Amino acid sequence: MANSVLIGPPEGSTPSGFGISRGRDRALPDDLLRDASRRLGIMSLISAALWTLGTILGHIATRAMTPPGDPRWQQIEATDAIAGISIVFSFAMFVYTRRSRRSPTFILDLGLVFLVLTGLALGLVFHWAGAPAGYVIQPEISWIGAVVLMFAAIVPNAPRKVLVAGLIAAAMNPLGMYIAWTRGMWDTGSPSQVLLMHYPDFLLVGVAVVIAHVVTKLGHQVARAREMGSYRLGELLGRGGMGEVYKASHRMLARPAAIKLIRPEMLSGRDVNAQLAVTRFRREAEAAAALRSPHTVELYDFGVTEDDTVYFVMELLDGMSLESLVRQYGPLPAGRVIHILCQVCESLEEAHERGLVHRDIKPPNIHVGRVGLRYDFVKVLDFGLVKAVANKGDGQSLATAQGMTPGTPSYMAPELALGEKVDGRADLYALGCVAYYLLTGQLVFEADNMLAMVARHLSTVPVPPSQRTATHIPAVLERIVMQCLEKNPADRPQSAAALARSLAAIDEVRWSEEQGKQWWMANVPAAVDNRALSAAP
Repeated sequence: MANSVLIGPPEGSTPSGFGISRGRDRALPDDLLRDASRRLGIMSLISAALWTLGTILGHIATRAMTPPGDPRWQQIEATDAIAGISIVFSFAMFVYTRRSRRSPTFILDLGLVFLVLTGLALGLVFHWAGAPAGYVIQPEISWIGAVVLMFAAIVPNAPRKVLVAGLIAAAMNPLGMYIAWTRGMWDTGSPSQVLLMHYPDFLLVGVAVVIAHVVTKLGHQVARAREMGSYRLGELLGRGGMGEVYKASHRMLARPAAIKLIRPEMLSGRDVNAQLAVTRFRREAEAAAALRSPHTVELYDFGVTEDDTVYFVMELLDGMSLESLVRQYGPLPAGRVIHILCQVCESLEEAHERGLVHRDIKPPNIHVGRVGLRYDFVKVLDFGLVKAVANKGDGQSLATAQGMTPGTPSYMAPELALGEKVDGRADLYALGCVAYYLLTGQLVFEADNMLAMVARHLSTVPVPPSQRTATHIPAVLERIVMQCLEKNPADRPQSAAALARSLAAIDEVRWSEEQGKQWWMANVPAAVDNRALSAAP
């Protein structure tokens, strides 16, 4: 993985933060480098705008300062050509930063070349016409020095690179004076006088190196703050209400993974005692790690960093969430919905048999994709936040700790909303809501706010899905979905296994693995949407 970040120290050493080591230098995390490359693009666009504005204003100023009828303001000078080239190059740099697939490190190195060429253009433009009459050489800060400072502050680079590029850029002023001298336009005086005139720019290069050191050090502190386990942390995949998810790989096995981080401030913001939260997360992660269904996302590791950041390490998936699937491709045919629901039931059945209730079944937490040679393969996510209903000592999970509400209102079973005792049938209610969404592309209920949504789940009878879509829905499938949506748990299917048997018995529509393969090859030939492993809601 290019420019990945090493998470965790060698075995047996004391954790000290993460970042990658390359000789004596550490590289910044990929997401920070990508942000920096985007800022470089913005600076390039601003540069193009300033060159354009400066050229236009220069001609306007010339017209204002010359006698009426003097045509000099209309003439195209060599400096205009230099500005024109700079405009084209700056805009090309902006486009390249937006469209290039090259590594952010390469783009930032290219940015240093852009800095030097910008310095050359400025040196030529400001010295091309020579010195005005009576001009006395004296020390001054030029635009080149200002540009070097801006680059160091906005676009992070290694201090030594900033030093080299900054010195070359600052030398463009003496070079511009020399070129003007060869054209007979400037009496440069002695070399010492030239250096005396531009030494403030070289001093600013030193300031720029200090700034670069501070900026990169802050980036390394961000990297060290992410240290955990023995994984190389890569790109940021997504953020959610309780944390962030990064792509990662094990530093010894090179196994791809996804790491979910839950920051301590995410817990303290909900008035949860951090230590209590960590204890509950650990207990629930251990319970989730015991699940072996192939349709449950595999949990590789769990831990807590020195700054109390909780992290889960999970398998990295190839495909997309059911929410993304419906948003991009619309409601699914009944046969495919049955195929997906049966796999979810297999995952839930194992969890329920072990006394675990997921409590947040919803389309974003169900992933569909490819596993090996199998297509439309389902994985249920976020089993790290299940509740162990058989735990007599402390039946409360992290999700029900003070100030936190379990589940998602649009998919919440009535008994869960009321805070009553729940079992696996609460997950089946949510799965009924998921089935409704897959078949119609719409939620079971629409509401303006969370309280109104919960109220509808408590008392409103849902409209049958067949009345909200033109897609054919077999009557028996609709009856099963409506049964899952019963307010009373006793009126729903009594187990995930029973629900799966009822779904599998529907002969009217089918969805084969071959159909799944054809769909993926036609619609998503290279699907890798790891954002399905979004941060915990």
